[in-house]
Amino acid sequence: MAVSPRVLLGVGGGIAAYKLAFLASRLVQRGASVRVAMTPRATEYVGPLTFAGLTGRQVIRSSTQIDADGAVPHIEAARWAQVYLIAPATADLLARLALGAADDAVSLLALTCRCPIVVCPAMNDAMWNAGPVQANCAALQARGVQFLGPVEGHLAEGYDAIGRMVEPDTMLEHVLRLAAAP
Repeated sequence: MAVSPRVLLGVGGGIAAYKLAFLASRLVQRGASVRVAMTPRATEYVGPLTFAGLTGRQVIRSSTQIDADGAVPHIEAARWAQVYLIAPATADLLARLALGAADDAVSLLALTCRCPIVVCPAMNDAMWNAGPVQANCAALQARGVQFLGPVEGHLAEGYDAIGRMVEPDTMLEHVLRLAAAP
């Protein structure tokens, strides 16, 4: 019997956060077990109940959270996950990840996960091309964090440029490939 992939999704606070609900649904449909962590800003774009309904698991929102079974989810999820995908990775979230901040559930899990970490940047082209953002990306890549995107496309600001987050189907295939790797 095949073991279902164990995927941790870290949802950042950007307009593209709604696409992660679609990704969570598709992962579950493909047989994956999914756990979601959210930044406080992410909850302004998509509600935690959406992800709980799609995955059948309570969303991880803080380091002090205790699940109904008594487990500490940020510790259990870090041990459990085969892949950790963080999206949308805004300029702010990339900076916190690069600095090793642990002030929200998403960045805290990035410090404690032993599995491959994939970030999917999403921001406008000016931010993406800014020196500090590129330096943060280089620091994360030097620590083994994988980047998926960004791509050129229509941005929330109303024009086409680099900075658009990759689509959920691209994330889906990448995550499932990583989870299946030995």
